[in-house]
Amino acid sequence: MTKPRRTTAFRRSQPARLVANETREAAARGEYRVVVQKDYLKFSAAHFIAYKGFREPLHGHNYQVSVAISGVVGADGYVLDFGVVKELTKAVCAELDERVLVPAESDCLEITRDATTVTLTYEDGTRFAFPTSDTVLLPIVHASAEELARYVLHRLRDGLAAHAVRGLADIEVGVSEAPGQAAYCRERF
Repeated sequence: MTKPRRTTAFRRSQPARLVANETREAAARGEYRVVVQKDYLKFSAAHFIAYKGFREPLHGHNYQVSVAISGVVGADGYVLDFGVVKELTKAVCAELDERVLVPAESDCLEITRDATTVTLTYEDGTRFAFPTSDTVLLPIVHASAEELARYVLHRLRDGLAAHAVRGLADIEVGVSEAPGQAAYCRERF
């Protein structure tokens, strides 16, 4: 016979002191780190790095995303549900997939956008024009793996807050441009 899983309804039916004791016991067990690295947490995108005096050629990568989250184990035995992390990460990857990544806060690109076209003009006059539907304007300065990792991290942090996830200490997001070539961003909650 399997032991029934303790649901929220079960926990609500328990005296408050029992639930509080479970929570204290879970917290006393230490801090844990959960990692989500799935083959489907990926996106393919075009980009280029540009700063004053330098611009890479337009090129693309098959990016891979990983997420590590630290926190205490709750009374339910989890730091958090892996499913929530996978769902949120997959959604962010889908928004970036098969797009041109445009750093909207660039200090050396002039960016204009209308209903059909996003135009980027570099300081030397080089122009790129892309269909609006094929671009994503990101609140970053450079379309580097480092800034993409920070962008994804902030999106996940906001999503986790919306899910009312509790007891988390920090989050780390890795964005890999190629095997063996990744950037990581970590922040405290």
